[in-house]
Order: sequence, then C-alpha cells, then structure tokens
Amino acid sequence: MTDFQDKHVLITGGTRGIGFALASRLATEGARVSMNYVSRTEDAEKALEEIKAAGGESCIVQGDNSLPDSAAAVVAQARESLGAIDMLVTAAGISIPGPADEMTWERWKTTMNINLDGSFNMIYAVKDEMIERGFGRIVTFSSIAGLRERENQVAYSTSKAGIIAMTRCMAQAWARQNIRVNCVCPGLTETEMAHTLGADVHATIMENTPLGRIGEPKELAAVARFLLSEESSFMTGQTVVASGGRVMIPG
Repeated sequence: MTDFQDKHVLITGGTRGIGFALASRLATEGARVSMNYVSRTEDAEKALEEIKAAGGESCIVQGDNSLPDSAAAVVAQARESLGAIDMLVTAAGISIPGPADEMTWERWKTTMNINLDGSFNMIYAVKDEMIERGFGRIVTFSSIAGLRERENQVAYSTSKAGIIAMTRCMAQAWARQNIRVNCVCPGLTETEMAHTLGADVHATIMENTPLGRIGEPKELAAVARFLLSEESSFMTGQTVVASGGRVMIPG
C-alpha cells in the first residue's frame, strides 16, 4: 500500500509536461488519476493510452477552468468517472512574455484567467467535499517568477505571486479540517511553455543557474508527489522552490 492507493487525484494540465509526469507516476502507485485539458484532444488521448498501457486507472476531462461553472463541470465529470476527489493539483498555466511597456489588457486578463482564476476555481470546486470528509491534499504550481522581478513577464509573474498568497490563505483556513495546501515553485523546466522563451534566453538562464541546466518534468513531479504524500504530513502553506539554485541569483 502507498499513500496514493485508491486515492483519486485530479490534475489540471495533466496531459502534458509536469502534470503528465506526475499523473504517470501516481498512477503507478495506485492512484486513480483524472487529467484535465483544454483543447488538444489527440494529445490527451495519447496520454491516457500511455497510462492505461502501464496498468494505471485514469480518465481525461476536457474543460476550461477560467470560469467557476466550467471548473465545477470538470470536477463533476471527474467525480462521476473515478469517484470522490481526494487530491487536487493545479498544474495548468500559460506564459506570454513581452516587454512591460507592450503589455495589453487582453494579455493580462488571459494570463490571470488561466493561471490564477483557474487555480482558484478548481480549488473552490473541490474544497466542500474535502471539508466534509475531513481530508484533502492540494498542490498549486507557481514559479520563481512569482518570487523575483521579471520585467518581460509582468502578467505571468503577478499571477504566480498571487498563487503563492492564495495557497497560504487557504492552507490556514482549512488546516483544522485536515486539508493541506502547498505550492511548488519551479525554475525553468523542459516543457512546451519553456519554449515561449528563445534559445538565447535558455542559454542565459542555464549559465546563471548553479546546477548549469534546466529542470526535467519528472523532477518537479517528484516535489509535487512529496507534498501530496504523508511524507510531508507536517507541512502546509509552504512554497517549495526547485530551480537548480537559480532563485538564489539576483535577476
């Protein structure tokens, strides 16, 4: 038996990148895994086939979580497929880098809707059943951009800082109901989103990272797994940074 045996874990952004790395790992440890995605159905179906081929129990749930009703529909479909939701991971996100003086309202709102509102909506769609059962494990995903200034990522950095604050508030609010809420703060990781930045930016980041490289999805998935597990049973409201040491370096 593991901490995840017969537990239902719902992961937003679960069919690609860090989310899929986590879904795959938890499925091998006995979890029932719902993977939420927005539009890339073919990719989602391939992800589902991969988990099932390895013997895991999983489903895919399409839906945009930027509005409360849509997030509630995602949760309802996941619950209908695999049962009550024990754990939630909000790994979906978007980054649209650009100079600060070129920021538009549309770009700002798109980023906030997906990153911050999406996380909020999903958490509020599951928190009542967690409170009622007296059990819940929630992991949010921020970024070291939420901890440091990023002049070319005004909206992204702001949304990720908001996730950190939201995590702390919710952790305090529901701790007595045995609901733990923690946050993972990655540095640059080898995902599709990372390639919104140019090759020259990647080279600069690696040069300024003490470990001399960017992260792998499985490495960030391992941090999230720890925070979901009972190995972190005395942790809530925490922001755990995994950046290859880059967060220590100014700029």
